[in-house]
Amino acid sequence: MNGSFPSVLIVHGAWHKPEHFRLLVDELSDLDVRTVRLTSSGDDPAVLGDMYADAEVIAQAVTAVDGPVVVVAHSYGGIPTTQALANVPNVRKIVYLASFQLEAGESLLSQNPDGVLWPWTRLRHRDGIEDFVEVLTPQEVFYNDLDDATAEFAVSEMGYQSYSSMRQPLTETAWKTIPSTYIVCEADNSIPVTAQERMAEHADEVYWMNTSHSPFLSQPAALAQLLRGLFANA
Repeated sequence: MNGSFPSVLIVHGAWHKPEHFRLLVDELSDLDVRTVRLTSSGDDPAVLGDMYADAEVIAQAVTAVDGPVVVVAHSYGGIPTTQALANVPNVRKIVYLASFQLEAGESLLSQNPDGVLWPWTRLRHRDGIEDFVEVLTPQEVFYNDLDDATAEFAVSEMGYQSYSSMRQPLTETAWKTIPSTYIVCEADNSIPVTAQERMAEHADEVYWMNTSHSPFLSQPAALAQLLRGLFANA
């Protein structure tokens, strides 16, 4: 904890890594900011974990902090965060950043008609390992307001995502006992604004940013400013 600010834990989304958040972490360099590396996303599809394993990683990262924590969860990261934190006492707030703030029994793919994958993804099969998913058009879907160099970096850091992590339902709902904030990204080509606003109805407060799905890359300073206000009031 730094002065009046709690520690911060950033949880990345599907296909992503902590490296995608380096610009935001730099903007918050005076705070105790930590990241986690989820098991369900990575470069080697043979070792990908699932949503429940991700939740364990998040819970362990939070309980390792000696003091209050605010968790910032992006996209898919909101699901294992919601699963992980229901019984973790030192979490002051969850910030859902263009994220899935869902009810118990829901999963990532349960939000899609008939539970099918998005047209911008492809399901991959490989003998001896579980199925995994890749993104076909990441710049169009995730990074539509980034300059070319930043978008190229972001795409180069992307990994595969385990298919099981997208289908596993929540059994816990941390946001029912922990205060939560939702940040809607209004130029998001990944999660429609209407879907974000529907999920944001679960949150205690809602903010909007005119960005793509990835404001931590396109507008890191503006996002950091917004987050600082949320951290100070946590």
